[in-house]
Amino acid sequence: MKFRLLVVDDEKNIRRGLAAGLELAGYEVETAADGNEGLSRFLKGDIDLVISDLRMPGLSGDELLGKILEEIPGFPVIILTGHGTLEAAVKAMRLGAWNFLSKPVNLDHLSELVKQALENRELVLKHRRLLEEMERRNSFRAVIGTSAAMRKVFDTTSRAAPTKASILITGESGVGKELVADAIHGLSPRKDKPLIKVHCAALAASLLESELFGHEKGAFTGAGSRKRGRFELANGGTLFLDEIGEIDQNIQIKLLRVLQERKFERVGGEETVETDVRIVSATNKDLKAEIEKGTFREDLYFRLNVVNIHVPPLRERKDDLPPLITAFLKEFAEENGKRIDGINDKARSCLYAYPWPGNVRELRNCIESAVVMSRGSLITEEDLPPTIRPSCGDDGWIRIPMGSTMEEAEAIIIRETVSAQKGNKTKAAEILGIGRKTIHRKLPGWPDEDD
Repeated sequence: MKFRLLVVDDEKNIRRGLAAGLELAGYEVETAADGNEGLSRFLKGDIDLVISDLRMPGLSGDELLGKILEEIPGFPVIILTGHGTLEAAVKAMRLGAWNFLSKPVNLDHLSELVKQALENRELVLKHRRLLEEMERRNSFRAVIGTSAAMRKVFDTTSRAAPTKASILITGESGVGKELVADAIHGLSPRKDKPLIKVHCAALAASLLESELFGHEKGAFTGAGSRKRGRFELANGGTLFLDEIGEIDQNIQIKLLRVLQERKFERVGGEETVETDVRIVSATNKDLKAEIEKGTFREDLYFRLNVVNIHVPPLRERKDDLPPLITAFLKEFAEENGKRIDGINDKARSCLYAYPWPGNVRELRNCIESAVVMSRGSLITEEDLPPTIRPSCGDDGWIRIPMGSTMEEAEAIIIRETVSAQKGNKTKAAEILGIGRKTIHRKLPGWPDEDD
């Protein structure tokens, strides 16, 4: 890929001469006759470095430099001048120029400076990409999953988080909606600002209104002083409204106004308060059904649901069980000062056969209980909570829950057979009459134990 340079100079012959010399050096070069034309071309994109004269009619070189760096801090700009003074050089460098050359320009020297500047820019961009990738991974650290369904959640979150769009996270209780909200904030430009959370179902309507919008002194009995609401506290950051389907119609109207106008009044007050808040909400309800029943406003729904992220229940993504179990075992073994090496085959079968109505939250509690109750370094079926044990079944039998799809049934059979062979996928493949690669494909993340 060739780098594209922009040469800005009001002297035609110099402009053309520089362009010709740099093209011979292997660069694509575009030119502009003054600072305004140069800025216009730069703003269109696809420029990797700018070489600009210092003194030009209209927008001068140092003014052009300032505007370029406002758009992209650290962008490489080399300043040229026929009036080479120390003061001009110092000013250009203080403004952020990569380097400064006096006319007439030595093309070999200029080409070397361009090469150095572009190499430095590539290093900076690579470093920035690495930091962004580390940040992305850290943001998702608490959201564990390798299944196709969770990869879709990660992808949607990564694309939507850097925007200003309101996001509605849907899914059953316990699937990890709040963790997704944390990741959205962590991946957004607002990550250094507050992330304020409100659990709407936990508060009565009157208390929720005060919690969201604040109140003035004397607004109601017990309001002894002015209180700032969550919208004020979250200004510049993100407001996470959990269980948004529980709020009543009056608060829905006020919330809609904030989303539309970005302003509100505190309870009992007349002062209009402006706010800049990104809304992320979550619900385990079917809001479309609530709209049909007349309990949720359709206009508010569309305001909240600009981007939808649906987190599927654990029973629909049992491929995520291995990494989840591993993570929870490590967490609770360290927390309780125990050595836990893993789970035996029977206990593993129990965990895979159980439908997990409480989703990841229930699995986490289950593993914590098993670690606490374990007598040795290996979790057994006897260590599991009593509600889980009936799913273990009898030895030699595989239980497939009623209502399972063919794909789910196939996955259960493969998992149980691998467990029965103590994790040896080669033996399991022979028993099932399938290829070992098929097992790897059907059970991503399943640990290899004996093969």
